[in-house]
Amino acid sequence: MIDRDRVLVSCKLVWDSLPEHAAALDRMGVDVVVPEIPGQQLSEPELLGLVADIDGILAGDDEISRTVIEAAPRLRVISKWGIGVDAIDHQAAAEHGIAVFNTPGVFADELADYALGFLLMLARRQHEVDRAVREGSWHKARGTSLRGRVLGIVGLGSSGRALAGRAAALGMRVLGSDPMPPDAAWLEASGTVLVPFEGLLEVADVISLHLPLTVETRAIIDETAIRRMKRGIWFINTSRGGLVDEEALVRALVDERIGAAALDVFAEEPLAPSHPLTRLPNVILGSHNASNTAEAVARTNAAAIRNLLRGLGKEPA
Repeated sequence: MIDRDRVLVSCKLVWDSLPEHAAALDRMGVDVVVPEIPGQQLSEPELLGLVADIDGILAGDDEISRTVIEAAPRLRVISKWGIGVDAIDHQAAAEHGIAVFNTPGVFADELADYALGFLLMLARRQHEVDRAVREGSWHKARGTSLRGRVLGIVGLGSSGRALAGRAAALGMRVLGSDPMPPDAAWLEASGTVLVPFEGLLEVADVISLHLPLTVETRAIIDETAIRRMKRGIWFINTSRGGLVDEEALVRALVDERIGAAALDVFAEEPLAPSHPLTRLPNVILGSHNASNTAEAVARTNAAAIRNLLRGLGKEPA
């Protein structure tokens, strides 16, 4: 008889696809627990009430702290849906022999498409036109041509590289900064020029972030970084809100040192309706939704479930 394991599926994006995986999970001795999640993810206190008899977690951006890990004596695997693993205490997981997986590279095109959409909206001010026409005004916003403009991509992982190709096709000059840059062959083929972070800040007309959130990258866009930027720059973030000092960003948007910003991620999510960013006319706001296409969700669900089974020692042959 197969030993059965209990797994907590706390990533909401997986829920719709669970029925198609249910038979295989049951056959491999996996019982699925789907919790009530009032917000976007589970907090530490919410997790503490759920993990005592859990062998695996298929997680979203839940707060899997040392306290949570130590309250889960049976836990053997954390399978993170998506890329960012900054909400997981990796040291505590390692100390308790818990395998941690994520799904790198699954959203490269989706994140690049979303960032490109932000870029086009900023260039042609489409968001302003839409609002004005709905209000009865035949608004003729004067846009900015992108050919010849300089796009600075901070982080040349899969999504940063995908955006570089799209921007080059529009005739933009592309600069990239990354402490672990891609190989010279890709740089040459893509036309991307590798520069130091500080140099990128000083010359780019548009900056787009494509970084994980780590100790080193937290608040990488702060007051000092903003002061290095050209006045009136456009700023795009589809990665993690913690990469940015939001108070410094708000000040820069108010005085138009940063001309406009398009943001899909924030330090605290969901973004509070009272947040200063919601009151600024030169900001486009997203809902941490850049990766959310039918195709990307389906392949990430499958990858996250495979990782979960692998960590439980039940990976299919």
